Parts: sequence; structure tokens; C-alpha cells
Amino acid sequence: MAEHPAYPVGLRLTGRRVVVLGGGQVAQRRLPALIAAGADVLLVSPGATPSVEAMADAGEITWERRGYADGDLADAWYALIATSDPEANTRASAEAERHRVWCVRSDDADRATAWTPATGHSEGVTVAVLTTDAKGRDPRHTAAIRDAVVEGLRDGTLVAPHHRTRTPGVALVGGGPGDPDLITVRGRRLLAEADVVIADRLGPRDLLAELPPHVEVIDAAKIPYGRFMAQEAINNALIEHARQGKSVVRLKGGDPYVFGRGMEELQALAEAGIPCTVVPGISSSISVPGAAGIPVTHRGVAHEFTVVSGHVAPDDERSLVDWPSLAKLTGTLVVLMGVDKIGRIAETLVAHGKSPDTPVALVQEGTTAAQRRVDATLATVAGTVVAQEVRPPAVIVIGEVVAVGRPGAV
Repeated sequence: MAEHPAYPVGLRLTGRRVVVLGGGQVAQRRLPALIAAGADVLLVSPGATPSVEAMADAGEITWERRGYADGDLADAWYALIATSDPEANTRASAEAERHRVWCVRSDDADRATAWTPATGHSEGVTVAVLTTDAKGRDPRHTAAIRDAVVEGLRDGTLVAPHHRTRTPGVALVGGGPGDPDLITVRGRRLLAEADVVIADRLGPRDLLAELPPHVEVIDAAKIPYGRFMAQEAINNALIEHARQGKSVVRLKGGDPYVFGRGMEELQALAEAGIPCTVVPGISSSISVPGAAGIPVTHRGVAHEFTVVSGHVAPDDERSLVDWPSLAKLTGTLVVLMGVDKIGRIAETLVAHGKSPDTPVALVQEGTTAAQRRVDATLATVAGTVVAQEVRPPAVIVIGEVVAVGRPGAV
């Protein structure tokens, strides 16, 4: 038997008798999977660990508090032998052979008729890994392979798209602040399974290079009809591709709902009857300051932080921000999309009581290889932006936490 590899198979044990001999650590590890498989589990053991005893008390297994006796395996479909008595294990293994019951032995795998693979689960898939060389079994190596495969499926680095069961629709995926490693595990997996990706300029562009050749990548910034109509055109593109039966990912920078117009896209899809999944992302409002060494809150310095959009100036009639009230806050103010308006923003805050000496940090291209930090104050920030040629995308942090996070600060 040792000269041939094991034949892998999945056992359907629902309602079928499985006998477990021994209530120790091995049983404690194996019983949950047997219970989840719907097996009718009989545990035969004089004692058991507290966890195993709890399974019996909950009615998940039947426990007979005694040692093994000949005949225990007569009606079994599968057996797990894991007692501390080698003689009992040998007798039970022989009985399993007589009754043609597949049998796992924890003490002597060579004398077993079945081996338990290293298993893991990801999105309805069970990964089971067995060592094919009977003489060179290495449980740690097998488990490491299992872990690598499962992790790859979960984070999308191992591309295994669904085909038969995949449901067409749209996923609004927050790609994070820019570093491709900062997208969520779920976001990366959905991206790996996409047929079409409609990407923002601020999304993690490096991830697009990893997509298979058949994936259609659409640059949302280049969708026609002009700037004013761009959002409507994006909505239409999402709907059209989804109606063609494709799996569509709308890859957005940061989080879809933090100045990302994600709700507008969700509403348009809902009106069109298109199923949509929203995958939150790490917002640049907290991650970019953190990457630059700035905590948006800090004990004894800031007990609050406020995130505002700076895409329109304080004196613009379209602005919905109460700048005078913000000037009175003692916490941290984070401004997104405000590089070209920071001069007027600073003037407004100072005019309503904010100290001109309030520290300001501008973090450009945060979390990417091109990240840089420029420091100023409310009094100097307008000139600093021009002199240092700060360009979007940049996150602006205003408040005393900037000094806490300044290089060399204690």
C-alpha cells in the first residue's frame, strides 16, 4: 500500500454513522468538520476534553463513556481512531478492515486505510491537500501548501474565477489610498474574477496590470460626453456591461462612499434592476496621514477629526461646508480634493478664529512610491503649495497633530 499514493475523494457523510474512538485533542480538531458535514457521530471514549464534552452536551454528537469494544464499527461508514491505547487502536483498525470501513489512525498512518488531508475553505470551496509520497509525508509542508492556496483564493492573488455559478452584476470596490496592498481581501478577489473593470484615476493602478488579458479595463476618466455628463456616462457603462451578463467591478480610490459618488452609482444600478455589491475601502482621509506619520487623533491633543471636501472654495455658493464652525473646532481637520483651494480655505479658517500658526501638512501621492510630505502653517500654506509645486492627489491635514507627527517630534 505504501508504494502507491492515496486516492483523493470527498465523502458525503450526511446522516451516515461515523465512529470516533478517543476524546482527546485529535478528536477535538476533527469533530467540528464531521459535525458540519452532517455526520451521525458516535464518540467512544472514557473521557474527553472540555470542548468535546461541550459538543456532546449540545447534542451535536453521541458520547458513550467507555473504552473501545469489538463491534463498535459494524455500522460505520467512516472511523477515526485516536485513542491513547495502541492495542485498542490495532484491534479497532482490524475491525474496520473486516467491515470495509475507511479508517483514519492518528497513531500510525501507515496502518490506516484513509488519511485526513489538510483542509481550508474559501467562498464555498474546500481546499484539501495530501502528500502523494507515502514515505515522505510532511504534515507541516502539506499545511503550508493548504494555507498558501486558501490565502491566494481569498486575496485574489490566485486567480480562479467562477464560471457556472457566477451571477452577473456590479461590485463597487473601494481600492484604498493607492498602495495595491491596501485594497481589501474581498475587493482583490472580486477584481480577479471580473470581466470588466471601470477604474478611477485614483484607484490602485498597479492592480490592473495583474488582470488576465481577457478582462476589459475602462478608464472612467476617459468616458465621453464631457465632465458634467461623466457620472451619468459611468452609470450607463456599468448598467450596459452588467446587462450583457458580465461581472463588472467599479474600482474606486479610497472608499466608495467617501466623496466617491458611490451611492449615486448604487441608486442608478438599483433603478435598472442590476444587483450590486459594495465593498468598503480604506479611506485616504485616515490612511494617508497615517502613512506620513500623522495620527488624526492623539491623546491630549485631538479628540476628534473632521473630513471635508475642498473641491469648491468656502465662498462658492455650491459649498455645503460650515467653515466658520470648523474654525472653532479644536480637533483635526482633514481636507480632500483641496490643493488648489487651500489658500482660500486657510484664509477663511483664520478669519473665523483659527490661529495662523496652526500646523498644516500636505501629503501628496500618499502610500505610493511617490509619496512626499510638505509642512506649512495656515499663514504660509498658500505660498508653500506654489513654491513646492504640490499637485493633486494630496491629503491636507490641519491641526496640532501635524506637529506630533512631524519628523523629529517627540
